[in-house]
Amino acid sequence: MRKVLGVIAAVALTVTAAAFVERARAQGGGTIEVEVRYQGAPVVEDIKVNKDVEVCGKEKKIEKIVVGPNKGLLHALAWVTDAKGPTTSKPVSLDQKGCEFHPRVLAMMPGEIDILNSDGILHNIHTFSTANPTINKAQPKFKKVLKEKLEKPEIVRVQCDVHSWMQGWIAVVPNPFFGVTDDRGATKVENVPPGKHTLEVWHPLLAKQTKEVEVKPGQTVKVAFELKK
Repeated sequence: MRKVLGVIAAVALTVTAAAFVERARAQGGGTIEVEVRYQGAPVVEDIKVNKDVEVCGKEKKIEKIVVGPNKGLLHALAWVTDAKGPTTSKPVSLDQKGCEFHPRVLAMMPGEIDILNSDGILHNIHTFSTANPTINKAQPKFKKVLKEKLEKPEIVRVQCDVHSWMQGWIAVVPNPFFGVTDDRGATKVENVPPGKHTLEVWHPLLAKQTKEVEVKPGQTVKVAFELKK
């Protein structure tokens, strides 16, 4: 009798575990809501423009560290470093508008990138990387789009050699679990596989940080960071 009860209990436990796994699979991944703050002052550099002023303006305010009213940090990348996910990606775009890169920090999976020239003047795209081949190409006003590829994960710095103040960053991330903060210092990383993961936050001019986070199926977890120089 005890044997029979033991077998029944074991079967019931197995069925329960299988049902839990199936329920978790049906619910899909979870969401990480990230908040990034910076207690320091914004960093802004004033640049006098002596070229293409009809498009660029006579001066530029280069916002290197942008801090919102609630100390939220703009342009911080948050990504789950150890999660596995789809490897296919959609083409993304980096625009040159008003003699600035938009967005200043672009996150993408390995794959194609369209480099746009909305200004209608001569730009020159120059990337600085180690894993990916360097891009160093003139983009005259009639060349509205350059189609390029960045196929290896790394942080790529990009500048325009014609307009020296133009700088940006392309973060090539090996999975789709990433986001870049808005002017409130907030971003969401969605559909993260359930389990314990490492979440990393990076900014071009500040020290990166990591935290361990546990993601549960169909649930949202909030994680806060405060970056420093």
